[in-house]
Amino acid sequence: MNIVVEKQPKCVATLRVEIPSEKVSGQRDQIVRGYASKAKVPGFRPGKAPRALVEKRFEKEITEELNGALINEAYDEALKQESLKVLDFGVPENVTNHEDGTLSFQAVLTLAPEVALPDYKNLTVKVPSAELPDEEVDAQLQALRERFADFKDIEGRAAAMGDFAVIDYTSTVEGQPTDEFLGKSAGYLTGREGFWVRLDEKAFLPGFTVQLVDLNVGDSKEIKVTLPDDFPVSGIAGKELVFQTTLKELKEAELPELNDELAAKLAPGKSIDDIRSIIRENLQAERKRKIDDSKVNQIVTHFNENADFELPEALINQETQSQADAMVDRGIKSGMTEDEISSQQSEIFASASTQAVANLRTNFILQEIARAENITVSDNELINHLAQIATQRKVAPKKFIRDLQRAGRINNIRSSMVIGKAIDFLVEHATVEETNDATLDE
Repeated sequence: MNIVVEKQPKCVATLRVEIPSEKVSGQRDQIVRGYASKAKVPGFRPGKAPRALVEKRFEKEITEELNGALINEAYDEALKQESLKVLDFGVPENVTNHEDGTLSFQAVLTLAPEVALPDYKNLTVKVPSAELPDEEVDAQLQALRERFADFKDIEGRAAAMGDFAVIDYTSTVEGQPTDEFLGKSAGYLTGREGFWVRLDEKAFLPGFTVQLVDLNVGDSKEIKVTLPDDFPVSGIAGKELVFQTTLKELKEAELPELNDELAAKLAPGKSIDDIRSIIRENLQAERKRKIDDSKVNQIVTHFNENADFELPEALINQETQSQADAMVDRGIKSGMTEDEISSQQSEIFASASTQAVANLRTNFILQEIARAENITVSDNELINHLAQIATQRKVAPKKFIRDLQRAGRINNIRSSMVIGKAIDFLVEHATVEETNDATLDE
């Protein structure tokens, strides 16, 4: 069997194969004998029809089976001969049965990248103390008070920081309506009526709410805000937006007392001490999760900074689309409109592409680490894992597993489990340094 592999950039290779006539005829003879032994041909008992008649009647099926068997055997031989790690063999092209009895074809292969592992044992990760600061519990209790706040109109004074303003606004850029300047919808930046905003430095856009201070109900004002250079809407990043703003209402929040009466509204039968304990327990669990995530993120960042290798273009495109779909889904769930999402389409795909490359590179590194450390997932572990998922989804485990097998998803699930084990291995072997910073960012 003559096999030639030509490797190209971006994890692509062209495979050219020529199978000698004796190999083709031997395989064909074996297949024909199989058909002849059980073929049902009118006028003959099963298995008793002349071979020539069987070959003629089932020519198409025999040729398809022959080509399929020889092509698969050629793939196996190429893997051994060239020590290839193939992600996708593609579709065989130019499959030709020559007059001399030889068979030839070619295929474009997608190869796994060649990964040179960076240092991955005893990596140093820095995390804050696992002890939960009391301030976080207090902040949650304060948020609960604000959730049950009553709002009353403010009369007799101007707006001050901490108040809640109800405003109408429209915006322009360089004298043009923002949508017109941008050539597409700018979403919430275009304008709103009856928009509630708290006068807080972190609310809405930086520098916006402070310019509402000292306004009285009914007053209008031109508020100017310069967007940061990294603002996620191309075309207006770094630009000055002018908001024609009218203060329609001014309100202040009346917070309920932090007592058992408030606790009863949250959870009947619970005291405020019970609520405090529940909050602390939940926050402590969330803090542990964030610390664990922080360790993983630092390890992943280390890999992305210290490993650089080509990735298959097809996988990048596929993962980019997956990431973009996920971003759009999160945007919709957070209340973004279709126009707002459409206005950020290029930014979404740029961010998705960056994330896709990082994800793929990390996955290939983790798979390579798993191979180096002989990290595997046994059949029992896989079956138990799938059974747990089936139970959670209230599906019969056997049917669930059978459906996954038919869909060809079992290997992907096993691979994900191996990657999870590799992450656990890295975290277990990392050197953890505790910092003085008690806060944890997402």
